[in-house]
Amino acid sequence: MEPGSVLSAYPLTLSTAFLLGFLARQVGLPPLIGFLVAGFLFYALGLKPDPTIAILADLGVTLLLFTIGLKLKIHNLTRPEVWAGATGHAVITVLVFSLGFILLSTVGIETFAAIGPGQAVLVAFALCFSSTVFAVKILEEKGEMLSLHGRTAIGILIMQDIFAVLFLTASTGKLPSLWAVPLLAALLLVRPGIYYILNRCGHGELLPMFGLFAALAVGVATFDLVGLKPDLGALALGMLLANNKRASEIADNLFSLKELFLVGFFVQIGLAGLPGWQDIGLAFFLVLLIPMKVVLFFLLLTRLRLRARTSFLASLSLANYSEFGLIVGAVGVANGWMDPSWMLIIAIALAISFVAAAPLNQLSHRLFSLLHDRLQKYEGPQRHPEEHPIDLGEAVVAIFGMGRVGSGAYDFITGDFGEVAVGVENNTNKVSEHRSKGRLVVHGDATDPDFWLRARHDKLRMILLAMPEHQANLYALRQLKEAGFEGYIAALAQFPDDAAELERVGAQVAFNLYEGAGSGFAAQVEPLLAEMLGDNPRDRLRNES
Repeated sequence: MEPGSVLSAYPLTLSTAFLLGFLARQVGLPPLIGFLVAGFLFYALGLKPDPTIAILADLGVTLLLFTIGLKLKIHNLTRPEVWAGATGHAVITVLVFSLGFILLSTVGIETFAAIGPGQAVLVAFALCFSSTVFAVKILEEKGEMLSLHGRTAIGILIMQDIFAVLFLTASTGKLPSLWAVPLLAALLLVRPGIYYILNRCGHGELLPMFGLFAALAVGVATFDLVGLKPDLGALALGMLLANNKRASEIADNLFSLKELFLVGFFVQIGLAGLPGWQDIGLAFFLVLLIPMKVVLFFLLLTRLRLRARTSFLASLSLANYSEFGLIVGAVGVANGWMDPSWMLIIAIALAISFVAAAPLNQLSHRLFSLLHDRLQKYEGPQRHPEEHPIDLGEAVVAIFGMGRVGSGAYDFITGDFGEVAVGVENNTNKVSEHRSKGRLVVHGDATDPDFWLRARHDKLRMILLAMPEHQANLYALRQLKEAGFEGYIAALAQFPDDAAELERVGAQVAFNLYEGAGSGFAAQVEPLLAEMLGDNPRDRLRNES
């Protein structure tokens, strides 16, 4: 490869981003914090990573919105806790923050001194958003994307994204093309054809290629063509495909690409620049306003019939500032509506909010346990339909996590012992699917400290923790021990060290998924093998050898 080729700048960029991401993970922070620091370091040293970093960043955000759409049903946005929560929070935040900034303009702080009512409202609007990228990554890492609080947080973020898109569209002073409405109608008409192609792509390399084709060629390109926000096209195509049974498979295939491209996004934020001391002070001041956002979310969501735990976890997922705030700020600066210094202040506040929010979200369940009694009194008298008391029936075995492993365990137990098991699943779509197949499955969250208050469990003698995320199984196990459960607990693990940790905490058996896969497969073919080789297959094989 010749010197100066397009890849020549990659080793330094990738090495720095990887090392700082690795160090962040070792101290309990998400790697994205390391990627942000890498961007700041590049700027401080005057280094300029290859310009394709910006392209990767755009691809990462686009694929993120596409995969969000794949997991989001349109009817979820019509839920009161989503549309009313997002709208009420935005209106109140903009009103309170802008009034506060105007009052601060009389104190004598240089940056606030020149702020007028219009600029104050614009800055407040930029700060009312929470980060979709951050929240999705945190929820994915904890395995809580499909929980009620996860879906609520994501729904609110999508509504905020829609607010931002409306602002960006209005700020251009241009109306979408007259072809925009026919385009949206055409997408609905051709959906059966898109499904037909998808269902014939197989499970190999064509499937992620189809995802890229749908997100970029169909979504981004067509929306851009008719004057609509291109990223919104990726989101819309994801939502169009969300009802297809292979939507989650596409998301899984694009997961690694999305994660890789998002490294560029976080590095790019860090490249926004280094602030002066006053800018840093103002950025920290803005971060101190985040608890007000969290409290407001919590109060609104509890008024909208969510329990204290659900409201707290959803609110904590939104405890940060958003990359959309930078986009809104950039538009404001370009149009002369905002002083350029605010861009840098918002960028630093965004980075600090990520650093502060990461450990809080990792400890979210423990924090709620500590604050349980204080927060519980804010619950309203009515309950959300998904948070009613849980009936476990006459079951003596409960299986938490009804994926492939949990479903297999349920079918094995009920096949041999009758209707003695109940499945517990936090994904309402999966609950409906299992019930349609005749399985007794209830909606619930094993990591919920209130679960045992909502469910009658006096007949349970055995619990199987079969959730895909180790941290979810581990936390559920701790909740069981704190609740005084004295029955038999078995837990699923993907790695030996995870299995050892589960047994240390109190599981009688931690089943290593990968180590047990071979023996499980052999158990399926054992009857056939016995028929082929006789009643004593091991003796027969020994004699023949």
